[in-house]
Amino acid sequence: MIGRFLGAVLAWAVRLVLALVVLSIGWVVLYRFLPPPITWLQARDAINGQHVEREWVPLTAMTKALPRAVIGAEDANFCSHSGIDLEAVQAAAMANASGKTLRGGSTISQQTAKNAFLWPGRSYVRKGLEAYFTLLIELLWGKPRIMEVYLNIVEMGPGIYGMEAAAEHYFDTTADKLSARQAARLAAILPQPIKRSAVKPSKSVKRYARRIEKRVKVVRDEGIDACLWR
Repeated sequence: MIGRFLGAVLAWAVRLVLALVVLSIGWVVLYRFLPPPITWLQARDAINGQHVEREWVPLTAMTKALPRAVIGAEDANFCSHSGIDLEAVQAAAMANASGKTLRGGSTISQQTAKNAFLWPGRSYVRKGLEAYFTLLIELLWGKPRIMEVYLNIVEMGPGIYGMEAAAEHYFDTTADKLSARQAARLAAILPQPIKRSAVKPSKSVKRYARRIEKRVKVVRDEGIDACLWR
């Protein structure tokens, strides 16, 4: 009797897991072709009465300095890793263990998976789901789509999401007309866009933006962003 009950529970659990896998794959495939209608952070802001600024534009309608800036600032191995950069994770772990400034090892792919499908948090469940969705988007989207989604949904300030809205809000221009310096300024306020300012940056943010601007040239000259333009 107990054996039958346990068998039925196991069979039900397997069917549930399979159903969730199928649904998650369908969800990822849908976002391969359609812009995510809303993210957890956008919903949070809207619920809290914050005006949400966002405007979707394709990657081809952005200056190439933007993806180059975020690659230089956030994920130098974006084109070569498979979603999770083990070298960056190890470097972050070593830096944190040595008592240096706390840093993360999240790739642009991981940040995109988190922003598009999940909620903020540091639980093992959330991190596990992040890894799962990261592998799915790497497999089903490809690098250009991952970068396109990231640049369109990343938080860029209170109620500001995506680089088009950020370009308009901070510099009164569009994402295709940003200068390399402006693109570097936007990349420099990540991953703390609420605390940092792109138009009135602190001295440390200015220095960081100048370093990113130099990295933009390196990314361009060395073809580090080649996976985006094939």
